Amino acid sequence: MYTSIKFALAVLAGVCMLCLGIALGSSPINFVDTLGVIGHKVFGFALPGRVGDAELTIVWTLRLPRALLAFLSGGAFAASGAVFQSVLKNELASPYIVGVSAGASLGAALVILTGAALPLVGAFTLPAAGFAAGLITVLFVTVCSMRLDQTFSNNTIILFGMVFSLFINAVLVMLSALYREELKSLLYWQMGSFSLKGWFYVVLLLPFLATGVAGIFRYTREMDILAFGDDQAKSLGVDANAVRITLLVFSAVLTGAAVALSGAIGFIDLISPHAARRLVGSRHCLVIPMSFLIGASLLVAADIAARTIVSPSELPVGALTAFIGGPFFIWVYFRKKGKSRAGRQHAGS
Repeated sequence: MYTSIKFALAVLAGVCMLCLGIALGSSPINFVDTLGVIGHKVFGFALPGRVGDAELTIVWTLRLPRALLAFLSGGAFAASGAVFQSVLKNELASPYIVGVSAGASLGAALVILTGAALPLVGAFTLPAAGFAAGLITVLFVTVCSMRLDQTFSNNTIILFGMVFSLFINAVLVMLSALYREELKSLLYWQMGSFSLKGWFYVVLLLPFLATGVAGIFRYTREMDILAFGDDQAKSLGVDANAVRITLLVFSAVLTGAAVALSGAIGFIDLISPHAARRLVGSRHCLVIPMSFLIGASLLVAADIAARTIVSPSELPVGALTAFIGGPFFIWVYFRKKGKSRAGRQHAGS
């Protein structure tokens, strides 16, 4: 009962945050007029008399797709982060630490800098490149980790992922030096922004989002079992390594597409799963959707702050999430370390 109420409140908070994201900006439009424009476009209702063409364009063409893209991207980052923390059994794990985000960033950067278009893909080149590069990164890190460590331990995956992520970041720096004319646009994209991204971006994200979320939900029971260890999973007929790889691939789908379309926005994937587990416990059939809702609301809130704090100028969304996420990362680290120390003292006594 309480869980249903928490989900209802999370959904309500997400809807309210979406409405705020549409209504707030350099040209404020009141809540009633915002709903009037949406009702007119979606259900064919008559426009309020005070709503003109300018307000119609601002709400429907600029702000609504922007808010939806932030909402869906935040959900994708958060759901992916929940999977990484579960699969790797590490509260500090995320697609960024393992290198998925760096790989997706490299794939998207190559498309942005070269203007390349893949055959048969066309307009889907950007998210497809981000998804493909993120997926290749996952497979490469997985294969190398298995070669280095036959037990395929979580620490090996994290360590190799971090090393490979540093290598990819070095490649990105070199590309920035070679493409000086496009440096400004590349840096702005890397810091994250939803500015001037219309309905086309929302449509591009949807198939990747649906594939990734559906794939993850297929394995929520297996994630619960993996929490008890590989031996217990094996006794229940679950192939731990195969499940890990599958979940990492689906998470790469989510992260790759979101990074390609919104930029390298960090810490949403770290904060949201922690908040979700505090609200609904550890069952992944609850943690994943709650993480999605929390991450979606957080990223919309960050985007609102990015375009209103120094209006009419905009701040990079990734900078704001890092401003909040950095101290949160430190808090989680020392809390985890404190728990480990307390556990050792208790065992010693």
